[in-house]
Amino acid sequence: MTTLTTKVCPHSEICGGCSYQGVPYTDQLKNKEGETRRYFEEAGVIPERFDTIEGCPEDCRLAYRNKMEYTFGDLVKDGPIQLGMHKKRQYMSVVTVDQCQLVSPDFNKILRYTLDFCLERGYTKYHKKLHTGLMRNLIIRRGIRTHELLVSIVTSTETKFDAESWKDGLLALPLEDTIVGISQTLNDVLADKVTCEKLDILYGRDYYMEEIFGLKFQVNLFSFFQTNVEAVERLYREAIDLIDDFRGKRVFDLYCGTGTISQVMAKEAASVLGVEIVPESVEAARRNAELNGLTNCEFVCGDVFKVLENRADKPDVIVVDPPRAGMNPDAVNKIAAYGVPQIVYISCNPKTLARDLSGFKYLGYSVKYVKPFDNFPYTKHVETCVLMSRVEGK
Repeated sequence: MTTLTTKVCPHSEICGGCSYQGVPYTDQLKNKEGETRRYFEEAGVIPERFDTIEGCPEDCRLAYRNKMEYTFGDLVKDGPIQLGMHKKRQYMSVVTVDQCQLVSPDFNKILRYTLDFCLERGYTKYHKKLHTGLMRNLIIRRGIRTHELLVSIVTSTETKFDAESWKDGLLALPLEDTIVGISQTLNDVLADKVTCEKLDILYGRDYYMEEIFGLKFQVNLFSFFQTNVEAVERLYREAIDLIDDFRGKRVFDLYCGTGTISQVMAKEAASVLGVEIVPESVEAARRNAELNGLTNCEFVCGDVFKVLENRADKPDVIVVDPPRAGMNPDAVNKIAAYGVPQIVYISCNPKTLARDLSGFKYLGYSVKYVKPFDNFPYTKHVETCVLMSRVEGK
């Protein structure tokens, strides 16, 4: 059983991962709701109803993250190698976070073991400016409901990494969950981001399984999947319940990721079209639909606007869940042009959400209902669910 604590994280003074460590949870909620309301006011968007933010249940406010991408670096220039998160307001510095409260204890054990392994062998960090060095990132993913773990070490090809010894040590760790896949990700791309040029599977498989709404999902190492599984069910249930009736109707799920909400709706809708620009996510969505026996789902890879421009079919209901950057104005125009009675917008960034809603307002939609959700306690992030309705005569 995972033990949770409400004590202030020992990394809170220097780690840039959390914004609200030490802040009472009621104050966190107040701040997040207030910020969301402020963005709406600044954009001139006045909802008919703005509901109170829904907080996370107490049992999933900690150890909720199912994915971490840790960075190798140093805390001070030319200091010993670190593995963790970037230091507050100092992007070039990295602080080791082996006592993080937002992940399960297994993540901390794997991080600590990996860092010690690299220190013992004298491996060097990858230097972002000089583009030299071996160690770049550590990726850990977890199935919250299935208790499965994926682990991948991200390195350059500058020198050889002793992957077999690292793998054997991982498998010997006393963990609460079960490692189902270990890999080495090779990345020589100059940009400072996690990129997979080649994946060497050292053990098991390159995916883990998760369960949401009674459906099974196969999540690959680089596929998008919601970070807080327990909380996202509440968010998606709210979004689906906002739609008057989608039974027997044609649904467009745009920016669909791995097709989670697509497949939930497919159980009642006539058909669902999911559009997503990340190829790995689209592949996962197709596999998962087959796994769940759903034959009325179609998943297309591409930019939302370009995909819709080349399709003649039209939806009855539209759901959008874009990334933090929000939606391209062309996509907003195209979606509004369908004239569907209801559009549900799920957002992870209230600032770009308010901007996009202003565009929909101009194109003939009113904002009927808004509800923020705190799916990421102790961080600055907030999710928001919005229902828009077509204004008659426009």
